[in-house]
Amino acid sequence: MTSPAAAASLFDTPVASLAPPLPRTLADTGLGVDQIEQLLIKTLYGGEATGHVAAERLRLSWTILDPIVERARAERLVEVRGAAGTGGAAYRYGLTDVGRDRARQYLDINQYAGAAPVPLAAYVAEMHALAGRRGYIDRDRLRQGFSHLIVGDRVFEQLGPAINAGKAVFLYGPPGNGKTVIAEGMGRALGGDMYVPHAIDVDGQIIRVFDPINHDSLEADDDAPSVVTAAPRDRRWVRIRRPVVMVGGELTLDMLDLTFNPLTKFYEAPIQLKAGGGVFLVDDFGRQRIRPQDLLNRWIVPLESRVDYLTLHTGKKFQVPFDVLIVFATNLNPESLADEAFLRRIPYKIAIENPTVEEFSRIFELNCRRRHLRFHGVMVAYLQRRHYAPHGRPLRACHPRDLLDQVTAICRYRGAPPKITRELLDRACASYFVDAGPPAAGDEDGRSAGHVA
Repeated sequence: MTSPAAAASLFDTPVASLAPPLPRTLADTGLGVDQIEQLLIKTLYGGEATGHVAAERLRLSWTILDPIVERARAERLVEVRGAAGTGGAAYRYGLTDVGRDRARQYLDINQYAGAAPVPLAAYVAEMHALAGRRGYIDRDRLRQGFSHLIVGDRVFEQLGPAINAGKAVFLYGPPGNGKTVIAEGMGRALGGDMYVPHAIDVDGQIIRVFDPINHDSLEADDDAPSVVTAAPRDRRWVRIRRPVVMVGGELTLDMLDLTFNPLTKFYEAPIQLKAGGGVFLVDDFGRQRIRPQDLLNRWIVPLESRVDYLTLHTGKKFQVPFDVLIVFATNLNPESLADEAFLRRIPYKIAIENPTVEEFSRIFELNCRRRHLRFHGVMVAYLQRRHYAPHGRPLRACHPRDLLDQVTAICRYRGAPPKITRELLDRACASYFVDAGPPAAGDEDGRSAGHVA
């Protein structure tokens, strides 16, 4: 039986991930001398650099790089051009004519120059360790992740088990009710940080993984090593916030496979690999340029076995962990998008319905606070009576945000401080809803329409 203390630890706030240990020898890097020498020569092809700067660009310690530099000097590929201090790390290195010829040969192989890659085996081991360290969430931690949203208790009670299970989730329901932000909230609830490599080496082929667009780096300037103090961890890995990667109608099958650039001759990791350890949201599912069935067929094996298979342009196929929470969000009927066999592999199907009047009012109040507007419940009652009930118009969770944005824009156009009045709400609804009709009569400053101070 689990002790109370052990059980409580499962629900603790996420702690910092264990950093990959600092490689102290060449063997610790998992790379060969020739691989690092090629990166060094390509790095110096861009211009002279001190030993310290070269080591920083390769994200390796000088103790590892020093003998490789000396080897390159012995081969007359590199020469010392000056010194910014004492010791080899302070010497300024440049390529010789022979070195520049060799650099062009290396660049013909591939043009990757930057942080040294980590071997595929090291990446797989780190992802397995990350999955093993992940705890579970309870109601309090889930609500913290959704503190910026108004979510009903029914949805909470379904989201929590789905996140803990780590299985695929189908969010469905009418448009405009926050399926996208709920998926983002799931990532916030998971929380914590993790490490991803700048690049992975697979049989000499380079796959770039770290992506500043999809990864929120937590690297601090003081993490950079100095000549005196070595980095406390392997800096070939980047510390990031647990990723939430979102794709929409632009998703194609090609994005789920390695992308080989014939000019640079190295690979870009597929989108689901960049989402590894976090959440991968397929938004507006069913509206992609490819058939839903084709996309779903691509996911059957990963969803079932929790591993994915990628193929190099050489034909080599290799396996990577599929440690990612897949969320499909759609306003279409799930049964029209997938057959029973596939829906069985998505065990959590959560309907995101229209908000109740009480939830709509809370969402309206939350959006007023964000815009520093005075909230009064009578404004929600007025909207319901004037613009919803007569038209049989359903409440949507996005309406308060969108209508208040229009109210703010109207006030700024008039050169007046933002405020909420019936007249301004009428004008916002007339612009926002297709069948809202003309704005209600009232003077321009809104006094006759009942200004709420």
